[in-house]
Amino acid sequence: MGRFDAFCQSCGMPLDQDPGKGGTNQDGSRSSIYCSYCYADGQFRDNFTSADQMVAFSRSKLKEMGFGPIRRWLFTLHIPMLGRWKKKW
Repeated sequence: MGRFDAFCQSCGMPLDQDPGKGGTNQDGSRSSIYCSYCYADGQFRDNFTSADQMVAFSRSKLKEMGFGPIRRWLFTLHIPMLGRWKKKW
């Protein structure tokens, strides 16, 4: 089990806090790696092409939710290390 397996591999949200209980694959089954906010019907729900875009989006959402700057930074720090964004060498 990897260090970030309990988190959405796109946005970093803890999967156990996803109200949709995970995104959906193309066949309708639940995704075990992406949340319902990021993934539906086997496709990403956003058009982001970089981790920086996801970080900026997530920080703006966290700000709307009332989180301060330190928490926003802390909660998004690991996004570039998640499966969707991690560079494949």
